[in-house]
This record gives sequence, C-alpha cells and structure tokens, in this order.
Amino acid sequence: MSAYLTTRYGIQAGSAIEQPKDSRFGELALPAAFQLARQLRQPPRAIAAAIAEGMQPVEGVARIEPAGNGYLNVRLDRGYYGRALLEGVAGAGAGAEADGKIIVEHTNINPNKAAHIGHLRNAVLGDTFVRMLRARGREVEVQNYIDNTGVQVADVVVGFLHLEHKNAEDVRRLIGTTRFDYYCWDLYARTSALYKSNPEALAWRAETLHSIERGEGEAAELAHAVADAIVQAHLATMLRLGIVYDVLPRESEILRLKFWATAFELLKQRGAIHLETEGKNAGCWVMPAAAFGEETGTEDSKVIVRSNGTVTYVGKDIAYQLWKFGLLGKDFRYRRWSRYPDGREVWVSTDGEGDPGAPRFGAGARVYNVIDIRQAYLQKVVVAGLRALGFEEQAARSVHFSYEMVALSPRSCVELGIALSEEEKRAPYVLVSGRLGLGEKADDLIDKLAEKAAEEVDSRHPEAPLEERRRVAMQIAVGALRYFMLKFTRNTVIAFDFQEALSFEGETGPYVQYAAVRARNILRKLEERGGAMPDFARALPREAMARQLESEDFWQLLLAASKSGSAIERAIASGEPAHVAKYAFQLAQAFNNFYHEYPVLAEENPERRVFLLWMTDYFRRQLEDTLAVLGIEVPPYM
Repeated sequence: MSAYLTTRYGIQAGSAIEQPKDSRFGELALPAAFQLARQLRQPPRAIAAAIAEGMQPVEGVARIEPAGNGYLNVRLDRGYYGRALLEGVAGAGAGAEADGKIIVEHTNINPNKAAHIGHLRNAVLGDTFVRMLRARGREVEVQNYIDNTGVQVADVVVGFLHLEHKNAEDVRRLIGTTRFDYYCWDLYARTSALYKSNPEALAWRAETLHSIERGEGEAAELAHAVADAIVQAHLATMLRLGIVYDVLPRESEILRLKFWATAFELLKQRGAIHLETEGKNAGCWVMPAAAFGEETGTEDSKVIVRSNGTVTYVGKDIAYQLWKFGLLGKDFRYRRWSRYPDGREVWVSTDGEGDPGAPRFGAGARVYNVIDIRQAYLQKVVVAGLRALGFEEQAARSVHFSYEMVALSPRSCVELGIALSEEEKRAPYVLVSGRLGLGEKADDLIDKLAEKAAEEVDSRHPEAPLEERRRVAMQIAVGALRYFMLKFTRNTVIAFDFQEALSFEGETGPYVQYAAVRARNILRKLEERGGAMPDFARALPREAMARQLESEDFWQLLLAASKSGSAIERAIASGEPAHVAKYAFQLAQAFNNFYHEYPVLAEENPERRVFLLWMTDYFRRQLEDTLAVLGIEVPPYM
C-alpha cells in the first residue's frame, strides 16, 4: 500500500498514518488525499475515491475505503494479522535505527551522602528510557557521571576534618564499620548548619575545594575515600531497582586528564568565551549572553572560570559533553569498578594506568542528559558552548531529558515518622531537602514499601516459604515504586504516596503485575489438570484465526494487546516513558476484561478453546515484555 502510493503519486504514506477515533471506520486512516489536493487541484474526497478504486490488492489488507472529506480508511485482514502475531513477524525489526550509538547519562548523585527519593525519579526515568531504546533495537551506552570534586563532597570533608576531627585513615575505618552513606547524610546536614551559624567556616570549604581539585593533601585523600564509598552505596541502592550502568566518568579525571584544559583552549581560540576586565565578573572567563540569552531569557554573561581560577560546573559539563560526542580529541583511561550478578561489568575512569582491555566509551551520535528541570539554564549554556565551537549538529543532538521534583504526600510523611506542621498536613505535598537532612532515604523508602507489600503477601500466602514471600514482596515493592515514578509525565511534580503506589487496583504497578500473574495462572492450571499447551502454529491456521476474529470483541482485544511497539516508539519520540506505563495499564485492563468475560479452560468448542489459550499466552507475553521495559518483574504470585 505504501509502495503503491509512493510509486503512483510520489508520496510516503507511512509517515502519515493515523488511527480512526471510532473502530467502526477500520484500523488505519491515511490522509494521503489531503497531501495531494493542492498538487492535483482536485477535492480530497475525489482523490481518495480514485486511489481506493485503483489500489491493487495489498497483502494483509481486507479493503480500503474513501471516507469523510478525503481519508482512506484501511481495514486489515484479521486472519492475516492474527497469524502474523502468532508467528512473531508482525512489526519485527520495527524501530531499529542505524544512526549510531546513543548515550544516556542518568542518576548523577553527588557522592556525599545516601540517595534520597528525588534521586530515584532520575534513575528510574533514565533506566526506563534506556530499556525503551534497547527494546526497539538501538545501541545504548549508560553513563553515571560522578561529581567527586564538587562542593557537596567538599562539605562532607569539611565536616570530617573540622567537626569530627577525623583524618583519611579514620574515615576508611568508619567506612567498614558503619552504614557510611547514612552517616554522611547526617554529617552533611550538620556542616550546612555550621555554615549558617558560622559564615567564616565557608573559608574551609574554599580551601578544601582547592585541595580536592589539585588532588593533593589530606583533604583530597579524604574526599577520594568518601566519594568512592558513597558511589558503591549508590550502585547497591540502584541495583535493588534493577538499575545498572556501563561506565562511571568522574569529574576528577576531567580535571586531571586535562579534559577541561583542552576544552578551555578550544573555547578561547574560537572566541566562545572571553576574559572579563571590569564589573562584577572582572577576572573571570565568561560566555556572553548573546550565545544563549535568547533561550534562557537572561542578559547576564555566564561565568565559566572564576577569578580565582576554579572552573564552574558548566565549564566541566561542556568538556564532558564534547567528550561524549568524540569531539575532544582525548579519552579517559578506565579500570573495572565491579561486576553485576548477571556478569556485566561497570567501568570507571581513572587517572592511573588504565586497563588495555576496556571497552571504548563515548563518541555517541546522540546524547540524552537526564537532569532535573532546575538545571535547564545550565544545560542550555552547555548546548550554546557546542554551537559556539561550531558543532551545530551535535548541539542539535544534545537532549536535556528534564523532569520535575519528587515530594511526599502528607499521609506518607506521617507513615515515615516525619513531623509536620499543621500547614504541611493540609498541603498537597511536602518538599524534602537533603541539605537540611529532611526527607526519605531511598533505601528506607524501598524497605518500607517491601514491608507493607509483605503484609499483603503474608496474609494471602501464609503457607509459602518465608524467603520466597520476602522476595515476592520486594518484587511488588519495586514494581510499585517504578510504576509510580513513571506514570506521570516528566513535567509533573510527584507527591509519592505509599497507599496509592501499592494498591492492587487502579493505575499502579501491582495492578499490572497482577494481570500478568493471572495470565500465568490460567496456563499453570491447564498443566495441573493434565492438559498441555496446544501447538498453536498447527491448530490456528489463518482460516481458523479469521473465524475467531470475526468477533469484534476479540478483534479489539487483540489490537489493544498488539500495540506495544507503537507505544514504545511514541514514548521514545516524545521522551515520555509515561506512554509505556499507560499502555501497560491499558493492556492489564484489556486482559482483565478478557479474563472475566471468557472462562478459557471451561470453553467446550475445541477451536475456540485453542484460540482463547493463545490469546491468554499472547497477553502474558505482552504484559511480561512491557513490564520488563518498565524495569518491573512479574512475581510468581500476588
């Protein structure tokens, strides 16, 4: 059909296929006649009628009809479509691109304290986007940038040196004997309070930052120990949610391997930045507002290098972005950080001797930076830096994958033991602050969800082994958390609520998991009753498939179940994983309707029974595959 329209009329119909709002009008609608109306100087309706009349038979299409003011409504051959799904060829290979490697950078938690609930939205969004891309055949590299020379790490070092009077050796002993990321959570809050009560202590921060950036002295040694221990804790937290990485580029190497120095020279040579000689930025290297002001709405130049010679975050980010695209002419050296349980390895940059067997990282064709919406200004400056250097194509392929913040519902705060004022109890959500030590640590949140899920699992399956019940509870907890983080569009502020997330009814992860478990249970009961799965390929030829799909109910159910690929492609194109979460929920609803309406194992008609079993198995696979894209496992029972 697409080839016919291309050959006969010179248009590509595939790029303009719509779905009729009313299923009575067929499965697809082509607006090709509207595209041709001006060229042929004829009414779209007449063109549509001519195309329909002259269209040669198309395999898989039952008929094409002109409709409305000029649409071509396409009715699929139901037997052909069902058989194609049975054989696993419908949509095979769709979405695969040959546009090179895609880099997705996400998580990026400052390695100074335990991860909190807000960090989980970043990691879950980034990980799910990676899963979406890989599900559609893209090559993806996952990076987790480690800012191990920044202010936050320096503040914890200040706390150890000046509040606790500990040296690097003391801290290394502490790492092995305490929950170190939790310890640093409290210490960071205490150091922040110190700055407020004693502003002169900020001089300690500046001194510590200089030491860390130079990589010299007690403070630098201590910072290295702190950051590495916290990164290890963060990776363990994220692994609980099924989140893994390929490489951990560290800021320390961006400085010590002269990434920034190389980028700095490029920026100066090409006039992207200049040395300010007067005003508030005197002595600073700045990027003029003309380079990015129109996009950010500011008239102020952006400082890239401070007057004291230290480089700002955005300067290092420009160097990092150049490396991601393979434009810097330099590369990191790498060593193995650790190995995941499935055998995959995660690598880290090093200023020491690298492993010659390390994979090649960076040099991506497109880059997605998963960073919260508050960093939109800085991300625009980074892109402006690429443009100022003449890298227009790479600037266009730099995507800020932004998202709004995560808060807690007042009800959840009460459950977590967080004291609230009367005003906060009436608010729609309560903001958290790691700097003030207020909020919920990620691991505590996961544990609380697992604890609540375990109560439900224990009440339903008291006979099951305890270890198995705890594993099931964790699968439900992770499903609840990930789905809650994904079901909202990225520009929505989330107020996390335990009761809503863990509900087995409504738009939740457990609801979708339950549908998949139900599908498995039908097939399991078949085996328990001595039955065996039919050979669907032999038992459901195209003619039998067509007979069963004459039922409009079956046809609509099958269409709904077969749209995972288009849901993922739509989510990739819009950058909204929420589309896949919504599809998963709708898929679960469709299966539950099917489950309640058709008692599969009680069906007496042999052909209908085989068809219902195939539909059940197809729903099961679609639910499992879609949940896998969302990073959610299917428990053995709920």
